[in-house]
Amino acid sequence: MPLAAFDAALAAVMGLLVGSFLNVVIHRLPRMMERQWAAECAELSGQPVPAAAPYDLMRPRSACPHCGHAIRWWENIPVLSYLALRGRCSQCRSRIALRYPAVELATAALFGFAAWRWGFTPTAAAWCGFAAALLALALIDWDTTLLPDDITLPLLWGGLIAAALQWTAVRLDDALWGAVAGYLSLWLVYHAFKLATGKEGMGYGDFKLFAALGAWFGWQALVPMILMASLIGAVVGIALKLTSGLREGGYVPFGPFLALAGLTAMALGPDAVLRAIGL
Repeated sequence: MPLAAFDAALAAVMGLLVGSFLNVVIHRLPRMMERQWAAECAELSGQPVPAAAPYDLMRPRSACPHCGHAIRWWENIPVLSYLALRGRCSQCRSRIALRYPAVELATAALFGFAAWRWGFTPTAAAWCGFAAALLALALIDWDTTLLPDDITLPLLWGGLIAAALQWTAVRLDDALWGAVAGYLSLWLVYHAFKLATGKEGMGYGDFKLFAALGAWFGWQALVPMILMASLIGAVVGIALKLTSGLREGGYVPFGPFLALAGLTAMALGPDAVLRAIGL
């Protein structure tokens, strides 16, 4: 087996394991945030903080949401366990969401691509972390319209550090100004839209995510990525409206499309969208 293929295969296996953990992050992190907000509200209002069982990324053990069956280790092997169980809980036979193996396979593909392109290097490790963070953010935002600071801010700092260590092809000054321009551009759009309509068109998490993309790709990549995200978002929004798939309030979160633009830029380069539309 050629070395590049071996590196990609090994990284893909690692991606399966990371993808399994991402499923936990996607499910639990928003709930952890809600618990923290509830505790802070109770504390600020002078009320006692209600006692609650520990709940974090490690506790309690993963369990079936339908019957509470604690998932055993052999039922938690990425993809293989899903196939062996035929997509159903071993106890109550309720369906296991297809998203779980899909996230594992997507992470494996992204990790395999990074190792195939950059080998087993710090650059590949950096892009694997970038891809995992964007995948988690896209699904959390789609589910909850939240883009947690616990992921967006490390992603932003990671881009700046990777540029400083020359793990990416972006100069540190371009990464810095990319972060600044990414945040300020959407901040200005947000306030202009709010001034014109009295409504909020996006959240502050979108500013931070776009700043992170600017840190990873430099300020020059911001226009291609925002064009791609806006175009895909518009197409998906129209499709959901035509199929009555819009959620209550008629909104579509923007974070997943920014994340998709970032992953496309990682794979093809940020100028791919401009070439695709003839610019």
